[in-house]
Amino acid sequence: MAVEHLHGCSARHVESVPVHEVFKGQTVWDGTVEVFEITGHPKAKRAYGWSHASGSGDQDERFVAVLEIPPVDSALTAVRVSLVKEIRSKKK
Repeated sequence: MAVEHLHGCSARHVESVPVHEVFKGQTVWDGTVEVFEITGHPKAKRAYGWSHASGSGDQDERFVAVLEIPPVDSALTAVRVSLVKEIRSKKK
């Protein structure tokens, strides 16, 4: 539902992919990324989605949906792009 709502297209679940991202020896992300085939989007044929705790005391849940548009070509690169975007937005 999150992929469909965030990107205005239809999505069909394809697989679940474990992703463990490490930066400078520290785990920066560890979880499962859901892979979807999508239809109705002009540029992307796939999307990657996951959720994680957020907000004060991690009591909220944030849904992330990243389209497979270069440089995103896998679940791992979707996580990396999302992390970079999140870090840049916190620096502003």
